[in-house]
Amino acid sequence: MKKRKFKISDIIFVVFILLLIIPQTRTPIQVAVNKLKVAVWSPSVEDEEDQNEVVPFQYAVVDMQGETKSIAVGKGKVIFISYWATWCPPCIAELPGIQELYKDYGGKVNFILLTQEEPEKVQRFIKKKGYELPIYFPQMQAPNVLYENSIPTNYVIDTAGKIIIKETGAADWNSTKVRELLDDLTKE
Repeated sequence: MKKRKFKISDIIFVVFILLLIIPQTRTPIQVAVNKLKVAVWSPSVEDEEDQNEVVPFQYAVVDMQGETKSIAVGKGKVIFISYWATWCPPCIAELPGIQELYKDYGGKVNFILLTQEEPEKVQRFIKKKGYELPIYFPQMQAPNVLYENSIPTNYVIDTAGKIIIKETGAADWNSTKVRELLDDLTKE
């Protein structure tokens, strides 16, 4: 029987697997892999026949300062909703793009970033990353049309309540395609 020699690629593979097992290195590796996806994946507009409609409602939330708010969804203003978490590698990978989009469209589009985490943990994360995003903690169950089991899940909803984009997983929200869509939606 011939003895198998280890190749450098075998060693690299074993080291990579070990790094994925160790919690301190797992998340940075997963974020890096998702950043590769973000670099090439821009969200797509739903086909006309697949565009669901949100019945207008008031989203009961608490903001980062602990203030209870009610945000209108489904009528009057373009809405960007993001369900995310600080521990979620795809969420971490796409947040820089959402931050850039918010900087340019925050006055025209109502951004609602929702998380179920502890406010203190979210505050530390946001401060460390230097983000200035409208983050909220939902105080109600989302309507079925906005319910998804995985994060991140993001929606772009037009002024009439049509879900123009529904994207699950990391994506480039700062893409030309998304910006052109928001320009068109906010012209009306």
